[in-house]
Amino acid sequence: MATTADFRNGMVLEIDGDLWTIIYFQHVKPGKGGAFVRTKLKNVLGGQVLDKTYRAGEKVKDVRLLRRPVNYSYSDGQLYHFMDKETFEMIPISGELVGKDQLKYLKENMECEGLVHEDRVISVELPPFVELEVTETDPGLKGDTAQGGSKPATLETGAVIQVPLFIDEGDVVRVDRREDKYLERVK
Repeated sequence: MATTADFRNGMVLEIDGDLWTIIYFQHVKPGKGGAFVRTKLKNVLGGQVLDKTYRAGEKVKDVRLLRRPVNYSYSDGQLYHFMDKETFEMIPISGELVGKDQLKYLKENMECEGLVHEDRVISVELPPFVELEVTETDPGLKGDTAQGGSKPATLETGAVIQVPLFIDEGDVVRVDRREDKYLERVK
């Protein structure tokens, strides 16, 4: 058990049998009345966001999630299959648990992190930066703009991002998948 004094971003709480991670919290001490803590929580499995207020010093049930390396193997259309690199067992996870924002950057043999609760992988996180090949983009013309311009490019996983004009088909680029943002060309 923990108290509201132990709150930190990323901490996982169990509320009514569900796992929620703290995205944001703020201790508030009004001039009149008791102090309290405002939190913004995100459901680990469902992704829903919840605003909840706790009295200062209130006890909560905290949960320790372990991180374990997993490799993405394949998709059968409904489930995405990951191999646990420690036990070598296959772990099927639904697309909703992986998340749409992550699925567009997922490719075969990609190393990811599995979130483990009670010896079971419940969710998967992709690395923050991924390297993917550009499969389709318009040709960039030299001297097209005075400043750096950008153009849309389709990556090997089907994701579309904005890239500088000098990027061509076949180039491998590093992308910040959390912001859908081009970072650099990989040599």
